Amino acid sequence: MMAQSIQMYRQRLITSLRTLPSARGWLFCLGVSALTLATMAAIGFSTGLYHLTPTQPDLALRMLTVILIPALGEEIPFRAVLTPGPGEGRRPWVEIGVATGLYVLWHVVEALTFLPNAAPVFLRADFLLCCAVLGLGCAVTKRVTGSVWPAVLLHWALVVVWQTWLGGVSALS
Repeated sequence: MMAQSIQMYRQRLITSLRTLPSARGWLFCLGVSALTLATMAAIGFSTGLYHLTPTQPDLALRMLTVILIPALGEEIPFRAVLTPGPGEGRRPWVEIGVATGLYVLWHVVEALTFLPNAAPVFLRADFLLCCAVLGLGCAVTKRVTGSVWPAVLLHWALVVVWQTWLGGVSALS
């Protein structure tokens, strides 16, 4: 049983890394991304989590860093491995819910362990709600397309925007 589960997760990972969405899949992902962005903006601006700030320096370095951590570093376990692709899983929405819940919980663990400076932000209910929205948006793109790459791009873009223009860097320092 354990060996079967490991094999299933391994296959999910490989398939999601090798798969690219069709043109129709990319359009779907664009729609999900727009809805995710709009929802997160409504939450973040209404609560003060997001606020316009002058452009933060080191954009190129930030873009490179964010693609590795958190985009790839979080999308691989939570979406590529734990989120089923098209036709996978007996109860895919339960798996998506569990993966999204673990993704949100991961931010709490980070705040309480490796990133104590992030705790004032990472433990905010509005931040965790935005994490849930992002996690769900990324999971839906993976479920429908079978590819982790739209989730990686969405996660990367939103974190770069947050850190560069919406107060994320100053909130984490």
